[in-house]
Amino acid sequence: MGDPGGVGAEIAVKAWATLRHSGPAFFLIDDPARVAKLSPEIILISDPSQAQDAFANGLPVMALTGDVSATPGLSQPENTPAILESIERAVSFALDGAAAAIVTNPIQKSTLMAAGFAFPGHTEFLGDLTKSAPMPKARARGPVMMLSGPQLRSVPVTIHHAVKDAVTMLTPQLIVHTAMVTAEALRDDFAIANPRIVISGLNPHAGEAGALGVEDEMIIAPAVDELRGIGLNVRGPLPADTMFHQEARASYDAALCMLHDQALIPAKTLAFHDAVNVTLGLPIIRTSPDHGTALDIAGKGVARADSLIAAIRLAAEVAQTRHQLL
Repeated sequence: MGDPGGVGAEIAVKAWATLRHSGPAFFLIDDPARVAKLSPEIILISDPSQAQDAFANGLPVMALTGDVSATPGLSQPENTPAILESIERAVSFALDGAAAAIVTNPIQKSTLMAAGFAFPGHTEFLGDLTKSAPMPKARARGPVMMLSGPQLRSVPVTIHHAVKDAVTMLTPQLIVHTAMVTAEALRDDFAIANPRIVISGLNPHAGEAGALGVEDEMIIAPAVDELRGIGLNVRGPLPADTMFHQEARASYDAALCMLHDQALIPAKTLAFHDAVNVTLGLPIIRTSPDHGTALDIAGKGVARADSLIAAIRLAAEVAQTRHQLL
């Protein structure tokens, strides 16, 4: 569902209109009465197994246990239980095998936190919800965020943290673990047999041999050496400002970056409407649009569904690849 005050239901309706005849089929966990205001072509379902047959005729909607009070453009803390219910039920369906994957619409993190939500975002919440479920093929466990677009896959080692806190969190162990989760996902979910990963520095010029900061030599370089030692095809630490031009991107399959914005700025610049947020290292498949709740345009009918459509298609592709390879 995402935040009901945002564009989630609107782009879900638009995504269904685009995919209704081609698939992949999906269903929405939401308040049917509110979705019906956006489209009369909805079909109420009570079980995920009903979605496939219903999809061509209407958007399948599974009702939440309570009504949702939604005002377009307004994120309301009282909707927190419904937002979390939609996520938890989706995860439960994916863990049980009733759904091949989940695709989450954007949430307003600050609103959820004001209502007592204990996680900085979807990624961390999904990691907690799935922490007891076994991983396929004994893969390394995340959660790790990836932005995947037609021209770039980028992964932040630290995610939803203030920059000053993120820097103190960096360790060789964290970098090694994030790279291992990324490499295994590229292999098993994206069918890349020998993934090539580049690893950014933290400081300008990757520290300039210590003149601009010691973290690149003291933290990142040892992680790169360890990853090479276990057979991963990695390079780094590299200056972040020279990693994302066209020729550089042709030399790798994913870029591992130290900070949230190092990874997300180039990904969204190259493919804002086509990039997909993928959570790696989970026992389930999860994707999401790469944008936020868009409260400023909610209810105006102008929100683009491109990234949600890409997220739905990628989720189906990963599910198919994982099924074939695992």
